[in-house]
Amino acid sequence: MTGFARIDGHAEAYSWTFEAKSVNGRSLDIRCRMPSGFDQIEAAARAEIPKRLARGTVNLTLTLTRSSTVSQLRINRDLLAQVLELAREIEAAGAAAPRLDALLSVRGIIEPVEEDETEARERLDEALKRDVAAVIVKLGEARAAEGARLAGVLTGHLDEIERLTDAAAACASVQPEALRERLKAQLAALLDAVPSLPEERLAQEAALLIGKADVREELDRLRAHVQAAREMLAEGGAIGRRFDFLCQEFNREANTLCSKSADVELTRVGLSLKASIEQLREQVQNIE
Repeated sequence: MTGFARIDGHAEAYSWTFEAKSVNGRSLDIRCRMPSGFDQIEAAARAEIPKRLARGTVNLTLTLTRSSTVSQLRINRDLLAQVLELAREIEAAGAAAPRLDALLSVRGIIEPVEEDETEARERLDEALKRDVAAVIVKLGEARAAEGARLAGVLTGHLDEIERLTDAAAACASVQPEALRERLKAQLAALLDAVPSLPEERLAQEAALLIGKADVREELDRLRAHVQAAREMLAEGGAIGRRFDFLCQEFNREANTLCSKSADVELTRVGLSLKASIEQLREQVQNIE
């Protein structure tokens, strides 16, 4: 869920830079830094980000600079006509005609154009809203590209979990014949107990031994979880929360497998399985 995007823009008398970056997070946390007076741009960003992103801590910054621009000028033609008429009268009286630069320097002939500040601000806000939407799109694309790269990593971890599940199933202690022999020995020990156990208690202990000896149910669930994880990856989209929950289920089955194990080889495989599941879980935190 990490990503970075930047957009530079300019309009009216301003130039700006939008920077958006995100890091891992269990939920969507939006943090904006905007210049004073631009709350409407932050509101637009907070409305747009959830449309594109589902998880992560998103930091959005707007740096705004006012450019040094020269105001537009215009000629007061009515005043200029009056000055030219006076110049012709002076020339008719025999005096030298005034120079053009002298005429234009008369106060009021050239005057600055006062732009409507309200209209200028509206145009600026529209340009900023377009760019804040664009930078959020770019951030989403950067995160999607990272997700595509992580898909291969997650598939590798799932392959390893599947391999270890098969290795656990192949352990001698898991085979039906070995289970029967171990159960016979344990039942014989119960029957030889002094004092002898009541039939009801004996049945309870036997059921408990059978449940603890058989790990095939845990192995079946592990295989089902691997298949579910592969289907999520193929589905795509915002699967991070569901995948994180699935990792908890992976871990639950691995813990049960280790607690039931009465064999060194099976315990070793179970511990390796837990390590692989933890590596998978860590990478799942990086997807949306």
